[in-house]
Amino acid sequence: MNRRFRIRRVANFVNLSTPLGLLIAAVGGARRAPGPDGLVIAYGYRYPFPIAGAFTVGNVVVTKHLQLDDRLITHEARHATQWAWCVGLPMLPLYLVAMLVSVLICGNQASYNPFERLANLEDGGYPRVPPRWRPTPK
Repeated sequence: MNRRFRIRRVANFVNLSTPLGLLIAAVGGARRAPGPDGLVIAYGYRYPFPIAGAFTVGNVVVTKHLQLDDRLITHEARHATQWAWCVGLPMLPLYLVAMLVSVLICGNQASYNPFERLANLEDGGYPRVPPRWRPTPK
């Protein structure tokens, strides 16, 4: 494994985000499997919240699905790096505020969320929605 991914894995464990992700996966009944670049993929999460194909907490990618495509794993891996850069648990309120701002700007939780934009919207399956004040092209 590449050195930067080892550093990310250690940082997310020390900042407690990965243990939180493992707890969420266990409570949600997900089956864990090793993923690429030090990630843990937790398949079969049973709760309907949050509404997404997958979500990441620390180095743990949680999904209700039984498999994920490579683009979505790449997107979620970028979120794992964001957890490390945000020093763990502060990522949660920062992400929620960014999501709220995006909803206010364009009515979509991801399109103007900087965390989602930096993780590549398209890889996460999110649309690029224009701001409410910009007319839509006809």
